[in-house]
Amino acid sequence: MSEFNHVVQKDGEVNTGRVDDAIMNMDEGQKERILSDFETFKSYLHKRIDMAGNIGLGEEQLAKIAQRVGDYLAEHEQPRNSEEKLLQELWKVGQPEERHALSHMLVRMAQSSNTSTQ
Repeated sequence: MSEFNHVVQKDGEVNTGRVDDAIMNMDEGQKERILSDFETFKSYLHKRIDMAGNIGLGEEQLAKIAQRVGDYLAEHEQPRNSEEKLLQELWKVGQPEERHALSHMLVRMAQSSNTSTQ
């Protein structure tokens, strides 16, 4: 995949407009494995947040990306477990600023996750 398809460029610049493309280009089997179990989902997020932190992304940049991911999942994916269903319901009733706050909380939750199933 060429650099223009990535959310984070080599220079560290974040393009949240590429989030949808990145998710849509994900292998369906991998997406299903990640979304079918909430602990696996948290572990996947934990690893991606660690990688993002290693290249210098801060919590605000991560929350913006998480918000775009949340928008995509709420619109295009069916919840596969009760935790995802709750998140989707909260997302749907939340105002943009509430969704952004929830994105920050999801980033912090994933950062503190010690699960390593993915």
